[in-house]
Amino acid sequence: MTQGSSFFADPGERECPACGATSLRAYFNAPENARRPTLVSYVWCSSCRKFVGTRAKHPDGLVFSDPLATLSLAERRGLERSLVGFLEHLDGLWDAGVLPQTFAA
Repeated sequence: MTQGSSFFADPGERECPACGATSLRAYFNAPENARRPTLVSYVWCSSCRKFVGTRAKHPDGLVFSDPLATLSLAERRGLERSLVGFLEHLDGLWDAGVLPQTFAA
């Protein structure tokens, strides 16, 4: 699901390799409470609901918008308590034009 051009270079929706719909989306965040600079990624298809999530080293110099950055830790944990609910929330942000995120090096 993460093959193809980088979501950092091309943050829009793309074709899902599982179902073929142009509804593969991504969201990234950098948890403040991580021991090391960490980048968490969520890549999912809003059509077939396939999902992959990863944790990796936060690339040096990568800066990006995060519409969930203003949430408190408790609000964030509540939202992430259910993966299905979290992805539905992110889909709502996409549909409202808040996502995709913007990236700069």
